[in-house]
Amino acid sequence: MSSEPSIIFSDPNERQGSFLRRTFVLGGLTTLGGLALTARLAQLQVFQAHEYSTLASQNQFNFRLVPPPRGRILDRNGVVIAGNRPSFRVLVVRDETKDLDQTLDLLGRLLPDTLDRRRSIIREVNAAPRFSPVPVKSDLTWEEFARVNLYANELPGVMADMNEARFYPFGGAFAHVIGYVAKPNDRDIKAIEERGEEVPQILYNPGFRIGRQGVERSFDTDLRGEAGGNRVEVDARGRVVAEDIGGSRPAVPGKDVVLTLDADVQNRALEVYGEESGGCVVMDVRNGDILCMVSAPSFDPNLFVGGVPSRVYNALRDYERKPLLDKAIYGTFPPGSTFKMTTALAFLEAGIDPKERVNCTGGYRYGNRTFRCWRRGGHGSMDMHNAIKNSCDTYFYHLSNRAGVDKIAEVAKKLGFGHTYEIGIAGQSKGTVPSTQWKRDYAAATKWDDDGTWYPGETLSVSIGQGALAVNALQLAVMTSRIANGRKAIMPRLVKSIGGVDRPEGDDFGDLPISTEHLNIVRAGMQAVANDVTGTAYRASQLGLGDIQMAGKTGTAQSRDYGTGSRGPRDAVWTRRDHALFVAFAPHDAPRYAIALIIQHAPAGGAADAAPKAREIMKTVLLKDPDMRARIERPLPPEAQTPEGVDEGEAGVAPGGEVTGQEAIDALAPRPAAPAPAPTADTGPRPYVPDAPQ
Repeated sequence: MSSEPSIIFSDPNERQGSFLRRTFVLGGLTTLGGLALTARLAQLQVFQAHEYSTLASQNQFNFRLVPPPRGRILDRNGVVIAGNRPSFRVLVVRDETKDLDQTLDLLGRLLPDTLDRRRSIIREVNAAPRFSPVPVKSDLTWEEFARVNLYANELPGVMADMNEARFYPFGGAFAHVIGYVAKPNDRDIKAIEERGEEVPQILYNPGFRIGRQGVERSFDTDLRGEAGGNRVEVDARGRVVAEDIGGSRPAVPGKDVVLTLDADVQNRALEVYGEESGGCVVMDVRNGDILCMVSAPSFDPNLFVGGVPSRVYNALRDYERKPLLDKAIYGTFPPGSTFKMTTALAFLEAGIDPKERVNCTGGYRYGNRTFRCWRRGGHGSMDMHNAIKNSCDTYFYHLSNRAGVDKIAEVAKKLGFGHTYEIGIAGQSKGTVPSTQWKRDYAAATKWDDDGTWYPGETLSVSIGQGALAVNALQLAVMTSRIANGRKAIMPRLVKSIGGVDRPEGDDFGDLPISTEHLNIVRAGMQAVANDVTGTAYRASQLGLGDIQMAGKTGTAQSRDYGTGSRGPRDAVWTRRDHALFVAFAPHDAPRYAIALIIQHAPAGGAADAAPKAREIMKTVLLKDPDMRARIERPLPPEAQTPEGVDEGEAGVAPGGEVTGQEAIDALAPRPAAPAPAPTADTGPRPYVPDAPQ
């Protein structure tokens, strides 16, 4: 059975409905898109118009940071000891150069010395932010500056301008206490981030400098100021087209820091040291102001401002006298006989009678060793006054264990040893004040073979400023100031004001917990050292300034062990010599200034080397004081003048020195024959630890 195919025709009404549905969907989508576009245009052009206009302006204008002028550092009299000076420099902008290597080649023809720094220049240019000018050379001469400007049009990306550079007018005189400035490095950035602080953008500016060491570092934030900025118009490639002066912001200069130092005294101190090595501190015993804090030999901090060459830095670092080390507060030395005033005060606190006499025959036998006095023939019978005057080691050996090392350490800390001070410079050496507890702690911390037992033989060394005892010049100056003041525990002060705001004065201290009667005994001994014709520093301590006299104490500290308790001969090798020290205050009858001076590996001893240098520095200090000048210029009373017909040399007075008439007469009186001449040193042996307790 066959079937015929059927033909089915679609309904026209159905096709028309399908078309209308498609039209409706597409129309709706088109309408929605139009509405969305209209809404977005309204948002951009109406509601966010200000925001996007600001962004467009920022694409057109850049704000380039400008380093602020660094604050000045001045001495107590307003003399600038760290300031700023004009400096011509040439800069390179990496993004404006077609070929950096070619640009540096062309620049090298104009400034040949830039070729030596080519690698470091490329490294600095590549590390700098985009379109940031990088200094290639500073301190251009006028001829170099003119030459670069003449060919500037042929050197794309190169410009020359004038800025301010840090300048230290006194060179090395303040190098250690002031420090210097240098470029920030990665360690500086990391240190700020580790403290959780935001890194200032100015630190990334290639021309910015921060403080390194000393006052420059401690007060860097105050000296730094606030960065300004220039608003410049740039093209699509970021190149400067014009400057918008109205939109620029001036930099705020850093604050001025005024110190208690005196430029004249500081310069004189460095001059007096010459080629010697050591540290010196001068303090006002009334308020603790530091007038001088110098370390020798020194270096010129101006070399570090623009980056010191490696060969120069290596020479400074490797020199045996260590010019980069601040020996006034960082370097520590055994104090030698300058410590005997501390020991004497410990004896007095322990109840020892200052009139008790000890017979010095040139040494003291203890255990299986003889501790020798610096005077081979001995001093004879000594009480405390004469032991200080003659620096008799035997006297202190004999009585040291009756007081004990702990009593000596207790008094030493009262006088300022074993402490650091808030003077605005961090990293001071605390030194070492040995005691029984100190030795136990030291043995435990270092896992020493010794069990930490303190032996009485060690006390003998400490009593004369040797052994494990270590101090710095600042601590010696504090000790001398406290003894001279006699009432207050003087604390040192270095900074007078910051930004015109005065720092607290150092005249409100706690009481010195030492008997005034005991201090008077020690001061009398110091006066005899400097003014008695038989004192260890008589000739070296005569100021020649009217009736003003010093009271002081010499010291010579061994830097090595000579063996068997004997003192070896002077050695021509610098590192094998002893250290020379001298501490003093003046005037002795109305103390105003104290000085502590250390000469590292001196040619002779405290009396021959240190005392004369301290005298010259003290004279400068006194001559700058108006009250002291008036006293110096006042006519001497008749009884203080040399008797008629008596020559100063015959009276035993150094030329220009002043003594009382009775002293001059006594000098002419017949005296018994003096013992053999003694060496100028007044040192004692190095640390001694017996094999077993004595």
